[in-house]
Amino acid sequence: MSKLKKRPKAQTNAKIIDYTASILPIFKQIPPVSYTTQELCALLKLKKKREKASVKETLRHLIAKGTIRTINKGRYICCTTHPEETYAVGRVDWVRAEYAYIVVPGLEKDILVVHQNLHTALDKDLVKVRLLPKKQRKRPEGIVVEILERSTDPILGRIVVTGHCPKALVEQRKGTYEIVLEGEKLSDLQENDKVVIKPTLFPGKKAQLTGTVVHHLGPAGIHEVEMHAIMAEFGLPYAFPPHVLESTKQLPAIISDQEMANRRDLRGIPTFTIDPADAQDFDDALSYQKLENLHHQVGIHIADVSYYVLPDTPLDQEAYLRNTSVYLVDRCIPMLPELLSNALCSLRPNEDKRTFSAIFELDDQGKVHHMWLGETVIHSNKRFTYEAAKATLDAQTGDFYPALAALNTLAKRLREERLKQGAINFETRELVFELDEQGTPLQVVPKIRTDAHKLIEEFMLLANKEVATYVAKMKQKQEKTGPTFVYRTHDNPDPKKLNTFFLFVKQLGYTINLDKGPIFKAMHYLEEAIQGTQEEDIIHAFAIRSMAKALYTTEPNPHFALAFRHYSHFTSPIRRYSDVLVHRLLKKYLQGEKTYAIAAYEEKCRYAVERERVAANAERASIKYKQVEFIRNLGDQVLEGIVSGLTEWNMYVEIPSNACEGMIGLSDLSDDVYVFEEKSFQVVGKKHKKCYRLGDFVQVQVTNCDLNRRLIHFKLV
Repeated sequence: MSKLKKRPKAQTNAKIIDYTASILPIFKQIPPVSYTTQELCALLKLKKKREKASVKETLRHLIAKGTIRTINKGRYICCTTHPEETYAVGRVDWVRAEYAYIVVPGLEKDILVVHQNLHTALDKDLVKVRLLPKKQRKRPEGIVVEILERSTDPILGRIVVTGHCPKALVEQRKGTYEIVLEGEKLSDLQENDKVVIKPTLFPGKKAQLTGTVVHHLGPAGIHEVEMHAIMAEFGLPYAFPPHVLESTKQLPAIISDQEMANRRDLRGIPTFTIDPADAQDFDDALSYQKLENLHHQVGIHIADVSYYVLPDTPLDQEAYLRNTSVYLVDRCIPMLPELLSNALCSLRPNEDKRTFSAIFELDDQGKVHHMWLGETVIHSNKRFTYEAAKATLDAQTGDFYPALAALNTLAKRLREERLKQGAINFETRELVFELDEQGTPLQVVPKIRTDAHKLIEEFMLLANKEVATYVAKMKQKQEKTGPTFVYRTHDNPDPKKLNTFFLFVKQLGYTINLDKGPIFKAMHYLEEAIQGTQEEDIIHAFAIRSMAKALYTTEPNPHFALAFRHYSHFTSPIRRYSDVLVHRLLKKYLQGEKTYAIAAYEEKCRYAVERERVAANAERASIKYKQVEFIRNLGDQVLEGIVSGLTEWNMYVEIPSNACEGMIGLSDLSDDVYVFEEKSFQVVGKKHKKCYRLGDFVQVQVTNCDLNRRLIHFKLV
C-alpha cells in the first residue's frame, strides 16, 4: 500500500500591518513602562493571529531603528527614556509653600510643581521641567530637572541669627528658606529686622544660599518698614534717579501765546473734575454744554502727558521702566515724578492746563453724532470728590448741578446700551482702609460705588472706545493691517472654565439656561439674582477667574467683557504708560502721519502686561498685610465666614464684612480625614461623609496671624 502524503498548508497572502503609529505613544509615556507583545496586543485590542504577527514585526522594526530595546523576560522599553517633547522651559512662579507654577510662554496652562520637586529652584528662576503623565487633574504637572538661570532679583528677608554668622529667613507665601549673610555692615543688624538681600551663592547639592544686604529696612511690624518691604519684594522703586528729577526742572508750566495758537482754547467752557478724596493726580476732566439742536456736547479732557514726556528722554525711559503707578493701602508709587503727576499734568482747579480732548455730540439716548479729537487748553472750575458729586446729585442743587444731572442721565443711557450689546459687569470688590497715625488698621470696609463713580466710568469708556474705533477704521482696503496702535483686548472665556463656573453657581442654587440666549444674558440674569446676597462677592470673584485676562496688543480685537468691537486706554496717561503711547500715536495720525511698527509695539505691550501684573500683586500684598493686622486685633471673636476656596491641602474662608480671607488646613480637621473633590467643589470626610462646599457658611475663630507671610489661620467653631 502506498504511503499517503500530507497535503501542504495553503500559503497565506496576509499583508503585514505597520503598527508604529499606535505603539510609539504607548512607549513614550512618562515614566517609561516596559511591555510584552501580549500586553501591547491587549492595549491595542488586537486578537487575530495576523494582527499579533504584525505587532511582532513592528517591534523588530523599532528595535532595528534603535527606538525601543528588549529587556529581560521578553519585555520591551523605549530607548529614549525622556523624549524631548516631554520637557518645557519656563520661569518659576512660587505661589504657595506647598507648590509653584512654571510659566511657559505659549503654553495654555502653567505647569504645577510640588515643593519637593522644585529641587532648590527659587521664585523667578528659569528652569527645565520634565512633564509627568497626565492624571485626573486638568493642569499639567512636572519635575524640575535643571536650573538654567538663577534670578538675581533682590530677596526680602528677616534676621533670625545675629553675630558672627548672621542669617535671614525668607518667609512669605512663596516658601520659607534661610540665607547666610556676608559682607560689611552686618553688626548693625538686630534680630527681627527686615532686610533686602542680593543673592551671591545659590543652593546646590552642598552649597548654602548666601547673600549680601543691600537695604536695611528696620524692625519688622512697623508700618513704614512693612510697606517698604513690600516695595522691595516686588522690585518697586523707592525714589526717582537724580538725573531724571534734574531733567524735569526745565519743563514749562506757562502756556505761551504761540502754543495757544496751536491748541483749541476751551477755557471758557465750564469744566470740572471728579476724583477720590485723597487723589492728587487728576488725569481727566469733564465739560458740558447744551447745544441749540438740543443735543449734548460732552468734553472729555485728558492730561497731555505726552507733551512733557518726550520719546527716549531720561524721563521717558524711567516712565517706561515703571510703566504704571502702584497704589498700596497708604501711598502711591507714581509712574511720573511728583512735579508732573501732582502739578504740571494734574488738572487742578483754577489753573490753565494742556490737555488732549475728545469732544462728543450726543443725543438724549447717548448716541454719538459727532466726535472731535485734538490738543486743547482747559481751565477746571471745580474739583469734586465722588462724595461731593453724589451729594450734589442727591440734593438736586449746588455747583454745576444741571451739568452733573445731564451727564448722569447720559451715563445711564450709555450703560444701558452697553448691557444691551452684551457687556458683563462682574466687578472686583475694592476695599477702603481707615488707618491711625501709626498705620494700624482701625476699619476695613468695601468701597461703595455710587452714580458719581459710574458717571465718570461711562464717559471714560466712551472715550477709550471711540479713540480705538477711530484708529481701527483708518485701515485701507489694500492694507492687511492698519496703522500701529495699542489696543486693550479681552478674549471670549474658555468654554471649560465657563462651564465649571456655571456648575459652581448651580450648586449654590442658581440655575442658568444657556439654551435661551447668549452668554451675556445668562450673566445678566445671574447678576440680578445674586444682588444683595451673602454669596454675591464669592460668585463675582469666581466669575472673574473664569474669564480671560485683558491684554495690550497691536491687534484690533474685541473686548468681550465690555462688548466693544475696539477698545484702548486713552484716559489715564499720568498713571499708565500705555496711554502715553496711545496719545503719541493718535497725535501722529491726526496730523496725517502713519506708523507701522508692530514688532516694537508688541514688545511694549508685552512689557505693559507684565508690569500691570507686578503692580496688582504688590497692591494685593499691601491689602493682605493690613487685613492680617486687622484680624489679629479682633482677638478670639467668633466670625461668620464663607468657604471661598478649596485645594488638596487647605480650605479658605472669607469674612464677608471685611473681605479678610484665612485658611484651615484639611489635616487640622480632627473629626475625619477629608479629601478634595475638584469637580464637585467640595472636600468630603472619608468616614462620616461630611462635606464642605464652596459657598458654604461657617463659623471660625483666629488661631494664628502670620504677618511675615501675610497668612491668617482659622479653626472651625
